[in-house]
Amino acid sequence: MRRLLPLLLGPSLCLGQEPALLPDDGQGYQHVERFIQILEKVRENHPDPDSVSYERLVNHALEGMLGSLDKFSAFYHPETYAYISEEKGQPEIPGLGLTLTKSDKFLSVAAVRTGSPASRAKIVPGDRILKIREEEVGELSLRDALLKMGGQPGEAVKLTLRHKGDHRDNEVTLLRTVVKQEAITDALILERSSEKKVGYIHLAEFTAPSHRELEAALDDLEDKGMKSLIFDLRGNPGGLLNISVEILGEFLPPSTEVVFTRGRNPAHSSDPLKTPDRQRKKRDYPIAVLIDNGSASASELVSGALQDLKRATIVGETSYGKGSVQQIMPMGNGTALRLTIAKYHTPSGSTPHEVGITPDVAIEISQDDRDLLNLWRRRDSLTPEEAGKLGTWKDPVLSAALAELAK
Repeated sequence: MRRLLPLLLGPSLCLGQEPALLPDDGQGYQHVERFIQILEKVRENHPDPDSVSYERLVNHALEGMLGSLDKFSAFYHPETYAYISEEKGQPEIPGLGLTLTKSDKFLSVAAVRTGSPASRAKIVPGDRILKIREEEVGELSLRDALLKMGGQPGEAVKLTLRHKGDHRDNEVTLLRTVVKQEAITDALILERSSEKKVGYIHLAEFTAPSHRELEAALDDLEDKGMKSLIFDLRGNPGGLLNISVEILGEFLPPSTEVVFTRGRNPAHSSDPLKTPDRQRKKRDYPIAVLIDNGSASASELVSGALQDLKRATIVGETSYGKGSVQQIMPMGNGTALRLTIAKYHTPSGSTPHEVGITPDVAIEISQDDRDLLNLWRRRDSLTPEEAGKLGTWKDPVLSAALAELAK
């Protein structure tokens, strides 16, 4: 048995770094022996010989192991890793908010975008997709499955899923959405701010143009007399780390340390990232940042840094809790790992990973409020029925932020 253990652990040597191993508790060989005993017991007794090859059983065991670590780690079967290698990107369907992975017989959800149709339908990583419309997906290639689930905004696609938690089958119908092209979807002076003009900016995502768009929006609002700012990051799923640091540079002094990573392997830890060493314009007015349970990743780093450095008041509900770094590691035989290797930390040393950012002013947000906020954000293209629903609704999070800025 001891001779088998190096064979099972051997692929870790291909990572290119000295592994930061945990202390051996003396139980490692016993646990690996139990795995091999079960493996052989399955091969001896399961009636379906096509399901019990060593490759299939071990790959699915690895899939379960990686999936048990966190929502963002995964084992890539050969078909999925081949697709990623060829396409230089993840197998995503942006209009549905899904990232997929494919094993020999299963099409599974690898990631769900916050605020997306999939997220609203309560689809989670690890769910298996059994049917697309009424077509069984077991024999479909990953590429074909992506094509069948693609389509135009406004079109619906029906999926049959088996949920990871309770293993129940469930049908959901997802309405494809438009993938936002502009980072800044709203920039205006709020009508409710009569004495000291309060500006409002909604940033939808941290993309390459985000900093440039934000800079232009701030200049415009300042020209209109803005004296304080409400920076809305609700539903913002994150994006590029360097852009979040540049955006923080608009509100913090030059060369301010704002984020760093820490992993058990020293190679996965980084020195603190700093805001740019030059600042075009000083923007020192009061700021309130709005967050919700859909604010993730870069949104949490920005709101967390501004909170830690006492630069802004955070208003809303606890954010999503995505504060980790993933790396794709080829493992031979066409497989790979997508493994969480480090966590992001804000200036205080805390991490939003799996806990989120706790707001300074907590507001309970109902589903009605979320639905009406989505209507308000597209208020220029509402049907008469939708406009009636919006009516005289007041955003409770925005109202709380205005009250904080008025103090």
